[in-house]
Amino acid sequence: MEHDHIGRQGHGHQQGHGHHHDADAASAASMADVLDLDAEVVGPYLDELTSWAATHTKAEPLTVLDVGAGTGTGTLALARRFGNAELIVIDRSPTMLERLQAAAAAQGIADRLRTAQADLDTGWPAVGTADLAWASSSLHHVADPGRVLADIHAALNPGGLLVVVEMDGMPRFLPDGVYPGLEERCRQAAADNGWNSWPDWTGHLERAGFTVAEKRVFDLDIHPAPPAANRLAHRITSRMRERLADQLSAEDRADLDRLLDPEGKEFLLRRADLVVRGARTAWAAHRA
Repeated sequence: MEHDHIGRQGHGHQQGHGHHHDADAASAASMADVLDLDAEVVGPYLDELTSWAATHTKAEPLTVLDVGAGTGTGTLALARRFGNAELIVIDRSPTMLERLQAAAAAQGIADRLRTAQADLDTGWPAVGTADLAWASSSLHHVADPGRVLADIHAALNPGGLLVVVEMDGMPRFLPDGVYPGLEERCRQAAADNGWNSWPDWTGHLERAGFTVAEKRVFDLDIHPAPPAANRLAHRITSRMRERLADQLSAEDRADLDRLLDPEGKEFLLRRADLVVRGARTAWAAHRA
């Protein structure tokens, strides 16, 4: 699943009490909405990605493990690709898992789904073994990715495949010529704040005992954008305006305000000229 687009928020919520728990639950619900929008916008790319993953499997996987599944964008794509596989999903957020279970039921695959609510920072859950593991935009959130990769390695059957996916910065939505450079400056400010930052996982995978078969970049260029892109662009731009204000120039803040002004002609939710551009980097690695 594609997790946090605009901040290192984690893929669930921290445990808390009282108003802290309520705030965390609200944050998880908000992030779940963004993940579901992302699924609507970039869904076709996931079919390409899972098709690529299938070329690296040594046998038809009968058990697929989604590590940090979010609302299940990746889980459902994997279910389509591997129609005979049992699906095991791990996430620390009950909100995310509830969304995933509802989506699985709607697509008629609830009987193939098994969920485990777990915070990977505290240890690996007892989920058994798998033939294929999937970690999309989740590995960079854990405190000790080396340990988690070792846990995934131990959970894979011999010859099993791990696919790690990361998002190369925030997606861009404005067509050429509209506020030139604005989105790039916002992306750079986000990167400077460590948002969605991740390393090249190749060395980490090898140290955990994996053999990396391929690293590949998948470019996204969707135009015209589907209707959900307007809502996704609005959510992401609103978060950028809120969290990056101190890092942006007055001119850039004013441009963002115009894009977010419901009374203005530039309002993102009414634009018919949006595109979706970005990239995802994926690693395919085997357990010997």
